[in-house]
Parts: sequence; C-alpha cells; structure tokens
Amino acid sequence: MLTKKGKYGLKAMAHLARFAPGHCVPVSEIATTQHIPKKFLDAILCELRNCGYVASKMGKGGGYTLARPADEIMIGDIIRALDGPLAPLPCASRSSYRPCDDCSDVARCAVRMVMQEAQQALSKVLDNCTLAQACTTAMTIPLCYEI
Repeated sequence: MLTKKGKYGLKAMAHLARFAPGHCVPVSEIATTQHIPKKFLDAILCELRNCGYVASKMGKGGGYTLARPADEIMIGDIIRALDGPLAPLPCASRSSYRPCDDCSDVARCAVRMVMQEAQQALSKVLDNCTLAQACTTAMTIPLCYEI
C-alpha cells in the first residue's frame, strides 16, 4: 500500500510539474493547495531533492522546482525513492529480496507467487507512466458530466 509519504510526494511532484521548468514554488503554496502538513512536506521534499527529483532555491523567490523534465520522471521511481520497494512482501521484491522467516520452501510458496505477480503488475503500470503522463491524464478528466 502506498504510504502517506509516497502519496504526498506524488501530489507535490504533480503540483511542481504544472509550472515552467526552473519556476520555484514555495513549500507553503504546495502544502496549502495540496492539503499536506508543511513540516511533513519539508521532509519529503528534502528526500526528493537528495534523490535528484527536485531542486531548491533559498531566499526571496525561492522554493522547489523539478530537477528534470516531468516526462523523464517515472511514477514508480518516485514511490521507490520515498517508500522503498513496490513489492508487498520482501520475498517478492526483485531489488530488495529477503526470504521470509516463516517460509520453509521459497520456490513453492503460494503467497510469494501471488505477491510476485502483484508486484510485477504494479511495476508494469508505475514504471511505464511518467509524471507528465499522470498529470496530462488528470487534466483531461471532465469536472462535470451530463446527466
């Protein structure tokens, strides 16, 4: 399951993607418009900066901007940066595999097999969707419908 940290990070990145490259957006603006606690957002943006997804500028006119174009940032990578592996269990992870303590036969574990399938399906979607695509999709959904 996506943590609040991961969800808030995605919301902040999507907000930044709406602006021209290099345009700095204050943390307070992101926090207010996206309904994210500011202190928590500060920590999330710091992690995203350390991972190279956002850049920051101090002082007047400062804030955060995307460090590279939104069409070069994959949703799966953002989630992994903030939440770790996408796999629901460590034994189903390709990048951070750890056997379960209570499993006697990893090769025949039904739970592991199902979780690996779930992980692969999730990865297929999240690793093939850029931040730009996610934002474009969100903007094309009609806000009202005819009845």
